[in-house]
Amino acid sequence: MAEFIIDGGCRLQGEIEPQGAKNEALQVLSAVLLTKEPVTIFNIPDILDTQRYREILALIGVKVNQIDKHTFTFQADSVDFENLHTDEFVKLSAKIRASIMVLGPLLGRFGKAYSGRPGGDQIGRRPLTTHFEGLERLGAHIRTSDDGRFFELETKQLKGCDMLLNEPSVTGTANIVMAAVLAEGKTTIFNAACEPYLYQLCTMLNKMGAKISGIGSNLLTIEGVSVLHGCEHHILPDMIEVGSFIGMAAMTQSELTIKDCACQHLGIIPYTFGKMGISLEQKGDDIIVHGQRLYQIFTNPIDSTILTISDAPWPGFTPDLISIALVTAIQAKGSVLIHQKMFESRLFFVDMLQSMGAQIVLCDPHRAIVVGLGRERALRATKMSSPDIRAGIALLIAAMSAEGRSVIQNVEQIDRGYENIVERLNALGAHIERV
Repeated sequence: MAEFIIDGGCRLQGEIEPQGAKNEALQVLSAVLLTKEPVTIFNIPDILDTQRYREILALIGVKVNQIDKHTFTFQADSVDFENLHTDEFVKLSAKIRASIMVLGPLLGRFGKAYSGRPGGDQIGRRPLTTHFEGLERLGAHIRTSDDGRFFELETKQLKGCDMLLNEPSVTGTANIVMAAVLAEGKTTIFNAACEPYLYQLCTMLNKMGAKISGIGSNLLTIEGVSVLHGCEHHILPDMIEVGSFIGMAAMTQSELTIKDCACQHLGIIPYTFGKMGISLEQKGDDIIVHGQRLYQIFTNPIDSTILTISDAPWPGFTPDLISIALVTAIQAKGSVLIHQKMFESRLFFVDMLQSMGAQIVLCDPHRAIVVGLGRERALRATKMSSPDIRAGIALLIAAMSAEGRSVIQNVEQIDRGYENIVERLNALGAHIERV
């Protein structure tokens, strides 16, 4: 187990470029299973989750050829279904939630699919209802293996249909779309997730020969085709890294330029941090965060209500940045209500921030009030443990702004989502050591 030792109080200076989007990468890596032809994907982030997913693909027979650090070619011309029943596949599946996304492409292409029970962040209940209900509507027969370790899906022929998803699940929508592109007839998906990750996945599938319309909206129409072909695809910059760097710059009073952000795909992320009083400047696709001693949270002048930041399906504020918004508010002037609607365990790291001197009231599993310190005092250094990816980076931001030396344990959680984070931040002036 690795840990970070952080000497706080250092201001950052310079430019940083976000990695490729983790959540998009896991979806488009799944899509390589839809064709026997080579698929080349650029800008894959070199993080633990994508490494594990490449291991899963290689285990089930996909040829993985690395071109450079962030570019790979995949060819699924000899998928080995026997390996889908092995202990190794079960163990790998249990380490990453994205493993569930092998179901849609395998079912669409081969008429059968198997998956171990997926793992991932322990942030609360993450039901798979949307995945299975959607695949059943297309004609899949689903059962659990006798030992309970596998999901087994079969169909004689998937057939298009109209469906209304019970929730706009991102991975659920992706799984259903990847099955529907090879189904017979037309499929319409209402209440589809429309995050940039889905936009990118559908764009890639159309390059492979799929016929998807309504891309970028919550109503997707898919005309099934008989076969898909290879293609090349470039992954977007990771909007979660962009938001993380904005919060990090604000908390450490740093002047930071975030390069090549694909700003048209950031939605209300810049707006939300602007409401927290953070001075942002957009130049082309770059975002400049101006070093500020004080940033004041917006208060509505009409009724004096405090700012509420809550997560919502796209184009709302992404739940992956709720932890970042919360930690950024610690040194703001003013108060904010953080409302994490989707996951009931995602705020269960605030006790570590409270031990550092943050003024946070945890109202219930979903809501926390942050009373900003306004730089009247710095956070205290302490020893902490990272419970999940986003809480981990939030704790790192807090430690970087604190007085003294902090220790963060279980940093493998951070490694799952952030590439070479120590080296990249130290190049900007941070003092972080991996032990």
